[in-house]
Amino acid sequence: MKTVQRLLGFWTVLVMIFFYLPIVILVGYSFNSSRLNIVWQGFTLDWYAAIWRDAVLVASLYNSLYVAIVTTVLSVVLGTGGAWLLFRYRFPAVRLLSTLIFIPMIIPEVIMGVSLLIFFVAVHLELGYATIIISHVTFCFPFVMVAVQARLAGLDPSLEEAAQDLGATPWQAFRKILVPYLAPAILSGALMSFTLSLDELIVTYFTASAGTRTLPLEIFGRVKKGLDPTLNAISTVFILSTVVLVIVTELLKKREH
Repeated sequence: MKTVQRLLGFWTVLVMIFFYLPIVILVGYSFNSSRLNIVWQGFTLDWYAAIWRDAVLVASLYNSLYVAIVTTVLSVVLGTGGAWLLFRYRFPAVRLLSTLIFIPMIIPEVIMGVSLLIFFVAVHLELGYATIIISHVTFCFPFVMVAVQARLAGLDPSLEEAAQDLGATPWQAFRKILVPYLAPAILSGALMSFTLSLDELIVTYFTASAGTRTLPLEIFGRVKKGLDPTLNAISTVFILSTVVLVIVTELLKKREH
């Protein structure tokens, strides 16, 4: 039994190394003074300064942030509202509806991108910010919904009823009782939506226009031309930002409890 546990532990370590070693190398080489970026020649911060001198890269960064923020807001509203409605009201097609909502979470991104592109062409919707945001919300809001539904599973229905018995309207009961209770789940879902939208490449590739290139699209295009140390630097910034967001989320969760 101990041998099996050791083997499983060793395998876990190998998997963690496989996942995180490339990230460590990327972060390390973002401080490499070599433009070739394959041989270490010394420490420098020049590539971080170069990010802000690259107008195209900065513009694509702003595009990504704009899309991710709008997507997150819409996903939180739809995911939270949808989870509450499925929890609050029961009807014959609830299981079918839930299945249809969660399909975008498991469907291959290429298929989703192609199908959304065909849909936008069919309805004569010009590719741009609107099509990117609609596409991102399609696969982001189910993650919010799952998180909120898991939180609602432990909710005591009498809390909402007690608030209404004390004179609160259904909206007041939802805003003052349910929203604070669901805050950790909403925050987790929002963070997941923001992260998924920010680094989405395949679906965005099919639904973006030339004037709305996001950062993943810009990085993808540049990588095909060759190694660029600036891409290491901006990727490191995103990694650190994600870590900070996760830490802040965990701290907020603890405060809720």
